[in-house]
Amino acid sequence: MAFRGPKVWLWRWRRNPLRRRADTVEAWVVLGAWLLTVLTGVFGGLAVSRAVEHQLALERVEWRPVVARLTEQAPGTADPGTASGERVWGKVAWSGTDGSSHTGQVRVDPGSTQGTPVTVWTDAEGRLMTQPATEGQAQIRAAMIGTLVGISSAAVPFVGGRVLRGRMERRRLDQWNTDWAHFGPLWGGRRADGR
Repeated sequence: MAFRGPKVWLWRWRRNPLRRRADTVEAWVVLGAWLLTVLTGVFGGLAVSRAVEHQLALERVEWRPVVARLTEQAPGTADPGTASGERVWGKVAWSGTDGSSHTGQVRVDPGSTQGTPVTVWTDAEGRLMTQPATEGQAQIRAAMIGTLVGISSAAVPFVGGRVLRGRMERRRLDQWNTDWAHFGPLWGGRRADGR
């Protein structure tokens, strides 16, 4: 078992006559990889979070509630004992802001009769949309998406730095093996010719 002494912080940056060029290069690679990881994660996450929040704010401004009417009776029965969260698909029709008629399918209470008013959300062209996220929901959604994107984008320079550092380590070990093969036989108190 090899003995390892206490860990010395920033040893690659200290002056030392035994410090090799490879140690200095590795120190810069590690520093660069960590800097890129942090900057990429933070700026990538913030940019995506702002973009998502902006898009959701546009949806709140542009999408409007419209009263639509069921064009046929909804499937199922209006049973008072049924759970209130259970809903079925029903066909509805509504008029757009320009007077054009539109149809679509939305979730309604089972057994709703033809002509029952249903509130639907539409965009500027009158297409059926979901209800836009509230400001609080938009902030939570933007934060979650921004966090996921930030972590994912930070993984790229982090993994790249680890791969590069691993290659440098393998090269250093290969160099040590070559040097040991050359100088190792000279250490036994004997010369290379056996005397």
